[in-house]
Amino acid sequence: MCTKTDFAKLAQPGIQGLQPYQPGKPIEELERELGVTDTLKLASNENPLGASSNALRAMQEPFQSLHLYPDGGGFILKQKLADVLAIETEQITLGNGSNDVLDLIARCFLGSDSNAIFSAHAFAVYPIVTQAVGASAKVAAAHPANHSSMPYGHDLEAMLALIDAQTRVIFIANPNNPTGTWLSGDELERFMLRVPENVIVVVDEAYFEYVEEVEYPNTLQWLEHYNNLIVTRTFSKIYGLAALRVGYCVCNPQIADLLNRVRQPFNVNSLALAAASAALDDEEQLKMSMLVNSAGLQQWQQACDSYGWSYIPSVANFICVDVGRDATAVYEALLQEAIIVRPVGNYQLPRHLRITIGTEAQNSRCINALHKVLSDD
Repeated sequence: MCTKTDFAKLAQPGIQGLQPYQPGKPIEELERELGVTDTLKLASNENPLGASSNALRAMQEPFQSLHLYPDGGGFILKQKLADVLAIETEQITLGNGSNDVLDLIARCFLGSDSNAIFSAHAFAVYPIVTQAVGASAKVAAAHPANHSSMPYGHDLEAMLALIDAQTRVIFIANPNNPTGTWLSGDELERFMLRVPENVIVVVDEAYFEYVEEVEYPNTLQWLEHYNNLIVTRTFSKIYGLAALRVGYCVCNPQIADLLNRVRQPFNVNSLALAAASAALDDEEQLKMSMLVNSAGLQQWQQACDSYGWSYIPSVANFICVDVGRDATAVYEALLQEAIIVRPVGNYQLPRHLRITIGTEAQNSRCINALHKVLSDD
């Protein structure tokens, strides 16, 4: 098709310079390109145990009614979340994954006359949703690599220093993706006390359920004290429902009402609503997923220590390993071994690979392959 119109120039300024989010390489694509089989994907922080059997069974009923629209309000799931989390249904906004909720927040509170603050090495969706609505991004330098307690972690003082009259939203991932670093309750609450009430603080807790640190906060308990707090969570990680795309946020009812005004109708499908609701009942799957992850983190840390690989201490379901050279080349070498991990050069970490924690056998396979690749060089 031939055209003289440059449609890029017709797009909003923020869209014109936007680079799309790059997901982890699909298994099918790798096997098609390289002819490999038995591919191990440890690139997207998915639960290696898969979805709860409760969730799989629960999907059977809506599967028979695919010709009908889902419940646009997600009544059953919101009621279940309210019961499990000890919150009110009016505080909940459901999303097509928590990324959808982050986009709703940006569309509600950001524009060309405002800015958002987030940390260096933070989740790639924050700059995407900020730029897409024409807002300015103010990026706080993270703690340096040699920081004694939390290398590459959020520097809250630096973030506070960036707040100005145009700041509307602050995004904080706790734990952070891709570094796995975390903030204690004391640190985060001292920060909240100093943020103006007219600035929305989004605490992204996609990996909340994996964290075992005693000082890690449950910020849902803070909502009655901080009207400007939004907490986002997801069913894509520990609940193993990444393919269904269902997440949510919890905040004060006035903010939730605003988010629900811009939320697309039927943004969460019937299968996702049923599966997520059932997954909340499966405490055994949750406990097993936590145990497998805890053991896997120890397995990776011991391997790194044994081989002399530097890594960022993580409390999530992944670990960021410094391979000591251009990580893209190491990533490509691992593809030849039918193993997919995630280079994070787009997070200004060009020597690191983010590797999802798998089962003991999966971790061993990846560790051995990484040792082989690094030894070959």
